[in-house]
Order: sequence, then structure tokens, then C-alpha cells
Amino acid sequence: MLKWSVIFFVIALIAAFFGFGGIANDMAGIAKILFFVFLVIFVITTIMHLVNRRSP
Repeated sequence: MLKWSVIFFVIALIAAFFGFGGIANDMAGIAKILFFVFLVIFVITTIMHLVNRRSP
């Protein structure tokens, strides 16, 4: 998930460099959404791991 976020961010940077503002905004938005989804999944799995670790 984080890999896809970075890929869309790089595409957004390249599009912004060449002057494609609309595409750059769309790709940056997708990258932002994927990053936050990754962050939520990471936090959930970390909490699940800690809960399972404490149980006997």
C-alpha cells in the first residue's frame, strides 16, 4: 500500500513538473488517500499484534 502511495506521488511530481496541473492534483489526492489507508491499516495491525502478544 505504501509502495502505491509513493508511486502515485512520484507520478504527481512528474506531471506537475511538465505542467499538467489537473493530473498532478488527481495523483497527489490518490497518493494522500492511499497513505492514510496504509497508516490506518498499520495502526490496526500494530494494536492487534500487541493485544495478541499479551494474551497467554
